[in-house]
Amino acid sequence: MPLRAVVAGVGHYLPSRVVPNTEFEEKLDTTDEWIRSRSGIERRHFAAEGETTSDMAAAAATAAMASAGVTAEDVDAIIVATSTADLTFPSAATMVQARLGMTSGFAFDVQAVCAGFVYALSNANALILSGQARRVLVIGAESFSRIMDWTDRSTCVLFGDGAGALLLEGRDLTGTAEDRGILSTDLHSDGRYQDLLYVDGGVSTGTTGHLRMQGNQVFRHAVEKLAATATTAMERAGIAPEDVDWIVPHQANIRIIQGTARKLGLPMEKVVVTVQDHGNTSAASIPLALSVGVERGQIRQGDMIVTEAIGGGLAWGAVVLRW
Repeated sequence: MPLRAVVAGVGHYLPSRVVPNTEFEEKLDTTDEWIRSRSGIERRHFAAEGETTSDMAAAAATAAMASAGVTAEDVDAIIVATSTADLTFPSAATMVQARLGMTSGFAFDVQAVCAGFVYALSNANALILSGQARRVLVIGAESFSRIMDWTDRSTCVLFGDGAGALLLEGRDLTGTAEDRGILSTDLHSDGRYQDLLYVDGGVSTGTTGHLRMQGNQVFRHAVEKLAATATTAMERAGIAPEDVDWIVPHQANIRIIQGTARKLGLPMEKVVVTVQDHGNTSAASIPLALSVGVERGQIRQGDMIVTEAIGGGLAWGAVVLRW
């Protein structure tokens, strides 16, 4: 029988420090109203001093394993999507592996910025379908507060920290769109646009660097490319927009989320929105939104879900799955 990568568990972690928009009013020429009107963001979480990306990833992974009723010994692989790993190397994923007490299997990071979790899901799906792994922890975790330029009001108010995780499990099913699990994936990148969203640091500069973004240009690419990749993924899965129960998009900006929903012909009532509470948590935003959607009682077993994201690279993609 055909094999599917099914979501067996989900979990998330948010740092305890909540930063409302009003905190920026004390340091920057900005206001709560200005931030809300342009992004939809009201607050975000920042990691505590000494709290790392791998710490948050491990906490989200532990919650996902508990949700699935498995232990680290049951997991074959860990994939962490992040652009803010603790160190240049080793990977954050191997650090999570050690924290969880997982002494077998393998672990690696995926770096596709805000599209990282979609890329990681696609890789996990391929590992399961190829027989390389039966259970895979797929984690998105970020500490973007560590790469902000706190004098740039156009970027530093947009981002937050956190982590989310899914436990994927291979199961023999029917091979139709009625199956639970990942039904299709669609990935893209175009390196010609790297100057639209990047960090100006790395081994070539000997610095960590700060995030730089041409917001208007990113917005222009985002809505068009997100709608297109979601449409392609739905066509590959053999479903139509009316079959979708929930869009769970990358939580970058409420205007991008609304514009993409309109282009897909879907109402905002079918969109899981968490950007107001978390800000843009890059690769963590989709698994965070999935976990919060389950916690709220929005997402239920059997629901048809479309996730889509775009980030630096530019890199973008979509995944269709039945919960």
